[in-house]
Amino acid sequence: MQAQAIVFQSPCQLSVQTLALRPMADGDVEVQVQYSGISTGTERLLWDGSMPPFPGMGYPLVPGYETVGHVVRTQGPCQLAIGDRVFVPGSYSFEGVHNLFGGAGSRLVVPESRVVKVHNDNANAVLLALAATAYHTVTYGGTRDPDTPPDLIVGHGVMGRLLARLTVAAGAPAPVVWETQALRQAGGEGYSVVHPDDDDRKNYRAIYDVSGDAQILHKVIPRLDKGGEVVLAGFYHQDISFAYAPAFMREASIRVAAEWKRADLLAVTELVNTGRLSLDDLITHTHTPAQARDAYEVAFGDPHCLKMVLDWSH
Repeated sequence: MQAQAIVFQSPCQLSVQTLALRPMADGDVEVQVQYSGISTGTERLLWDGSMPPFPGMGYPLVPGYETVGHVVRTQGPCQLAIGDRVFVPGSYSFEGVHNLFGGAGSRLVVPESRVVKVHNDNANAVLLALAATAYHTVTYGGTRDPDTPPDLIVGHGVMGRLLARLTVAAGAPAPVVWETQALRQAGGEGYSVVHPDDDDRKNYRAIYDVSGDAQILHKVIPRLDKGGEVVLAGFYHQDISFAYAPAFMREASIRVAAEWKRADLLAVTELVNTGRLSLDDLITHTHTPAQARDAYEVAFGDPHCLKMVLDWSH
């Protein structure tokens, strides 16, 4: 069994290679991939070599944890049927390379328990991992209702838009979203997007950062109300620091949001399937695997690109 895959041979060096797939075991499904997304957070750090120490880190590696495809084979007892469309949040499919996160390939072998069945037939389902991440930042995987939902979100990329949409869908007051790039200030659905210089408010209760800016605490702590919270929901390759006096005067709380759990993925899948959360208008670019080099450069360097998807269907 073999499949094509994107391989980062070293930082900023990639190729499309034919790799051996691991043998199937009972409970596994083989997925023929239609689309895989390119993450501008963790995957960017793998691409440029700035990823901090991370379990399984090493080159060469197959990236990707945003994959959608059809089940083409099952082994052993299985609830899924051939032809079912599934979301795959990464895999350990490929032999001879690091699978970090192993989703950018033409075929994958994964445990059935890892995938989630999806109903739509377009590329939008690649966004479920990001939606689950946004959901987790607020709910801790559904284990709590937030005392204060986000009233300020920093960054209007895909993650910021999903977090804002989830807030509105939950019936909470519409958040304010900060975005410094003018071309990304459009597209607010039920909420306002402003440049931070145009916002003089200083009594936010819950500020969620999804910008990945390591200097963000210096910028947002002075905007907190007393007893307010800053949630770090991006991924930061530099150490984060803050000035103590402003945080002291506001009795600020700082929380780090970790990666999503399966409960988050199931929750957002249900929200999407029932129409309460829209994933529309977030994928802006689609390339083929043969255009992979250009795809990664556009995804990481073009501010017009919200989400880049690789189309494996041909």
